[in-house]
Amino acid sequence: MDQIEAGEVESGGFESTGLGSGATRPGEPLYQRILLKLSGDAFAPPGQGFGISAESTGLMARQLRDIVSMGVQVAVVVGGGNIWRGRQAPQMDRARADYMGMLATVMNALALQDALEKEGVHTRVQTAIQMAQIAEPYIPLRAIRHLEKGLVVIFACGMGVPFFSTDTTAAQRALEIKAEAILKGTKVDGVYDSDPNLNPNAVKFDTLEYIEVLKRGLTVMDATAISLCMENDLPILVFDLRKEGNIKRALVGERIGTLVSSAP
Repeated sequence: MDQIEAGEVESGGFESTGLGSGATRPGEPLYQRILLKLSGDAFAPPGQGFGISAESTGLMARQLRDIVSMGVQVAVVVGGGNIWRGRQAPQMDRARADYMGMLATVMNALALQDALEKEGVHTRVQTAIQMAQIAEPYIPLRAIRHLEKGLVVIFACGMGVPFFSTDTTAAQRALEIKAEAILKGTKVDGVYDSDPNLNPNAVKFDTLEYIEVLKRGLTVMDATAISLCMENDLPILVFDLRKEGNIKRALVGERIGTLVSSAP
C-alpha cells in the first residue's frame, strides 16, 4: 500500500521560525510540514452552507497542488458541517449524532481526494473509524511516511470518538505527525473581536496569544484545541481560504489572516 508513483521528498530543509518571521530566501516556504484544518463550510457551494461543490473542492485542490510543488508536506483535517452537525439535533443521543458527523467527514475527505487526484496530486485518506474499502486506518507513522513521499494525507472521522470536535482533532493530529503549524481556512480573513458579518465595526487582530483567545472566548478553535496548541507551542494561522493563492501566501510569510502563538 505504501508503494506510490510520486517522487520522494527529502525531509528537513526549512527552518521553523514561526509564521510571518521570514523564510530562508524570498518565496521559500516557512514550514516543511503543515496541517490544514478545513471546516465543512469550505466544501459547500459559495454563499451556501450545505452540500459539496466541485467549484469549492477544485479551489482547495489547486491551492494544495501549488504548495506541494514547493516541497511542503501537507496533511488535512476535514469537518463535516456542510452535511451534518450533531449539535443541531438536540433530540438525538449526543454520541450517535457525533458518529453521524464523523461519517459526514468521510464524504468530504473523498471529495477532496478526488479533486486533488484530478490535479495530479497523490493522496491518502486515513480514517479514525476503520472502513477498509475506501480508506486506510489512521496510523501516525504511516501518515508521516506518506508525507515524506510527497502525498497529501487527509484525516477523516475526527478522533473516532464522540464529544471531540474536528478542531481538537486538528491539534492532536498536528502534534502526532510533528507538523510545524496549523493553518485554519475559514470564510473570513482572520480573527475579529466580534462577528464581522453582523458588526461592521468589528476589529481584526493581526496577532493573538493563546491565553488571550481563551480569555476572550474568541471562536478561533475550541478551548481544548487552543490549550493543546498552547502547551506545545504550535502556531495557528487563521485566514480566508476562498481567496485563490492564500495558502501559498501564508506559507511564504505574507501578512494575511491572524497568527495565534505564544507571543505576538
